[in-house]
Amino acid sequence: MNEHLDQKDRNESRKVLVAMGVLLIVGLVALSMMFPLLVEFSDLYLEPGLGLKSAAVIAFFVTVALMIVFAIASGDGLLGELQFMLFGFFAFFLMLWLSIAWIF
Repeated sequence: MNEHLDQKDRNESRKVLVAMGVLLIVGLVALSMMFPLLVEFSDLYLEPGLGLKSAAVIAFFVTVALMIVFAIASGDGLLGELQFMLFGFFAFFLMLWLSIAWIF
């Protein structure tokens, strides 16, 4: 009986490790893609207008970061709340995208 529980714990630990590794890789890729845009953004900060393309990229990464925080804060309700998180992602992305393009 204990061997079965130990094996189950090991499998769950492996799944968590793989998920964290994938999340780390995705985060590093996102940072590497975002870094040139952030450098360009800081160089052009005082010039008028940001444009819709640059605002969309910024809004996407900010929205993804916030959705990850929301998913972690929701605890074990992530899969049950997925449809609401997707709707929230698109609604938040649209509002943030247009706000960034308008303000900057």
